[in-house]
Amino acid sequence: MHYVNLGATGLKVSRICLGCMSYGDASRGPHAWVLNEEQSLPFFKQAIEAGITFFDTANVYSLGASEEITGRALKQFARREEVVVATKVHGEMRAGDPNGRGLSRKAIFAEIDASLQRLGMDYVDLYQIHRWDAETPVEETLEALHDVVKAGKARYLGASSMWAWQFMKALALQRANGWSRFVSMQNHLNLIYREEEREMLPLCRDQGVGVIPWSPLARGRLTRPPEQATTRSESDRFGKVLYRKTEDVDRAIIDAVGRIANVRGLPRAQIALAWLLQKPGVTAPIVGATKPEHLNDAVAALSLQLTADDIAALEAPYAPHAVSGFV
Repeated sequence: MHYVNLGATGLKVSRICLGCMSYGDASRGPHAWVLNEEQSLPFFKQAIEAGITFFDTANVYSLGASEEITGRALKQFARREEVVVATKVHGEMRAGDPNGRGLSRKAIFAEIDASLQRLGMDYVDLYQIHRWDAETPVEETLEALHDVVKAGKARYLGASSMWAWQFMKALALQRANGWSRFVSMQNHLNLIYREEEREMLPLCRDQGVGVIPWSPLARGRLTRPPEQATTRSESDRFGKVLYRKTEDVDRAIIDAVGRIANVRGLPRAQIALAWLLQKPGVTAPIVGATKPEHLNDAVAALSLQLTADDIAALEAPYAPHAVSGFV
């Protein structure tokens, strides 16, 4: 396993982050494909044994069940000080409660305490805003997050998908007011969705912000031929929203991944992840795992060096996409 600093901080993270959305309770959310606690535990054990120390979840994943499973699993397989735990706030946690979602001071203070209780931890290493909240003054959100850090409930702050101008506005306000700054950006980035290369990635490099992409394998689309369906692909509504309109364009990229994988004699996932890991500024892709080979491929991708010709062949078919993932 390789370890690097998260952005301009001194925090060391593994170059693979285990995404914990896959572990939860199918009855507590829209994801019918999630693994229950008994099914999930082997993946935490496998990750720890592989040297993965970075784990990402969110309050909204299975309405808290993911945090509960993540906390209990990490307590079983690792010492708290040896792992970096990230969670997120923004999504709706209580239907019908106008304060049960968003990034108001009230919501942030309530949700950090609820997340810590579910995780069974005194603090999280990285507390992230899951999306931008247009209904709350950004100054209110940023000061509340700063107070969470000063209270010792979070060590660092991160953000997730938004416009680059919004992120720069937040960073500038944090600097001007002496508030704790965002140290990471969790954004939508993979071979078939590269719009973040235009503004967000250069911004993060300029500002010393770590990049921890979500959906690095396009929710499995980069790991198999387009005609091959899975249980998740059939039931993943958000995945269809993200990629259905660009299926024809994306096919050429997916085919290019397949050709290089065949020449190399490697799984497609390793090729797609190696491309992302070689992208300047990318710290640690967030990889979901519901089969042992998912983690094996992610770790193996760290040692795979794509040639300039490989990268050119993978990138050549790309066509501009409409922004997705947060609009």
